[in-house]
Amino acid sequence: MAKALIETLAGSKIYQDYERAFSEATGLPVALRPVESWQLPKYARRFENPLCALLGQKSRACAACLQTQQQLTKTATHTPQTVTCQAGLCDSAVPVRMGGELIGFLTTGQVFRKAPTEAQFNRVAKLFAEWEVPTDVNELRAAYFSTRVLPARQHESAVKLLAIFAEHLSMVSNQIVMQEQNAEPPAVTRARKFITDHQSEELSLAQVAQAVNTSRFYFCKIFKQATGINFTDYLSRVRTERAKSLLLNPNLRVSEIAYEVGFQSLTHFNRVFKRILGLSPTDYRAQLARA
Repeated sequence: MAKALIETLAGSKIYQDYERAFSEATGLPVALRPVESWQLPKYARRFENPLCALLGQKSRACAACLQTQQQLTKTATHTPQTVTCQAGLCDSAVPVRMGGELIGFLTTGQVFRKAPTEAQFNRVAKLFAEWEVPTDVNELRAAYFSTRVLPARQHESAVKLLAIFAEHLSMVSNQIVMQEQNAEPPAVTRARKFITDHQSEELSLAQVAQAVNTSRFYFCKIFKQATGINFTDYLSRVRTERAKSLLLNPNLRVSEIAYEVGFQSLTHFNRVFKRILGLSPTDYRAQLARA
């Protein structure tokens, strides 16, 4: 499920706009990747480091890069982390969460934090030879010494920008999932409307499948393909979005809101709300009051 959520977020306008602005402002590549990934981050070609592009030509070099990425994501589960690869480049990862669940990372890097030396280049040239990367030494030298040098303070600021965006992305991720409609089947569109219209009632998968004239099995399949999440999770998110609006009204008790949006118990409402948004309804309301 996390992979589908990351794909949805990566395709959203808010992420695309941020990716473009971040790269234009910093000159650094940025990518949003799922937790479990056996591929190198897909950076935009315009901002990809030419040295890293050369490394991508050989499987042994790619394997070394993947090891660096795995090391990075193992340590960045709660806070931003930076590691240095065998070629001396720094890569950074910032965790992205949806509620309390880690779903992916914002990654950037492929930079030096200090100007490289001739001795360091010679070591990298030997590594390229060991990895059998087919390249001319002059081409390698040009790629190596044209690599962006980002002093420690600027690098930390760039990672901080990513961390701020990761927090924002976490806050709006539920809305993005709710809003994304990628050429979905008509039955799914009808199901979304039916769920929205009847969210305050006790709803079952069988009821919704019947309402859109499909079997339960077929409905489960096409609904998850279109939304990236299952029916139960989607219904919880619809109800949570409605609850967020009602929490703006200080005259409504949390228990009243829970039943108004379709939850059958306050305990269940609190648990689901916190799982999706990372805050209890009471804490969310308090945050709104401080804003």
